[in-house]
Amino acid sequence: MFVVGKSLGSAAASLVGKRGFPAVWLTPLLTDPQVVAGLRAARAPFMLVGGTSDAWWDGKVARELTPFVLEVDGADHGMEVPGPLAASAAVLGRVATGIEQFLDETVWPRSR
Repeated sequence: MFVVGKSLGSAAASLVGKRGFPAVWLTPLLTDPQVVAGLRAARAPFMLVGGTSDAWWDGKVARELTPFVLEVDGADHGMEVPGPLAASAAVLGRVATGIEQFLDETVWPRSR
């Protein structure tokens, strides 16, 4: 079992972390001290995904909390980037691939 949460869902990081579930937090509220404290208390690996144009994202804090960070330059809270829609669709692809890699490394490691 693992948890995926978006934005306000990251307020549950404390509960998820105490239960030891791996998690992926999309655009977590890293400017909220309670969310950050919940992430710090996590007992399982978690991934943070956010954009540099998101007012609730703090890349420095993200990298202090976990080695599993996907930060998209210019992405806002909806993970959209300026320019053609195809650019934001490409971000979605990067996020999906990043989550797949995180799960392969931490939750469902493949036999080699």
